[in-house]
Amino acid sequence: MRLTINGTVHDLPDVDPQTPLLWVLRDILQLTGTRYGCGKGLCGSCTVHLDGQPLRACITPVAQLEGRVITTIEGLSSDGHHVLQDAWRAAQVPQCGFCQAGQLMSAAALLERNPQPNDSDIDEALSGNLCRCGTYQRIRAAIHSAAQGAANKAAPSEEAQR
Repeated sequence: MRLTINGTVHDLPDVDPQTPLLWVLRDILQLTGTRYGCGKGLCGSCTVHLDGQPLRACITPVAQLEGRVITTIEGLSSDGHHVLQDAWRAAQVPQCGFCQAGQLMSAAALLERNPQPNDSDIDEALSGNLCRCGTYQRIRAAIHSAAQGAANKAAPSEEAQR
């Protein structure tokens, strides 16, 4: 078994092909940012990206992933300052923090496909991610802030246009 995770190729010869990706990440590769929540793919705590799309790692056997690109929360940003992570902190989103990696990964996939989402887009994209603390309003505000911040970085400044 050979998996590409966060840009690194990992040879995993002793892994049972039916092992869920979550346990390979956490127990073998020590990438513990991806969380176990329900074990049924319902809560979203285990969300990672597979070829840029959200995927529930707790129910996905590694046999389905060879030759694909997997990104975990650790791969979202090398220094922990992805525009969403900064917006999350600024909006004081985390309470207990348990669901946050999954929330962030779903939000990052949303912004990749829709750089200026409205409230309905956000609610739909994150509908499979549960937050026991109920910080949904802060999550939505952080996503809007990140989208605005990314748009401001992409747009040339008035001085640059002169």
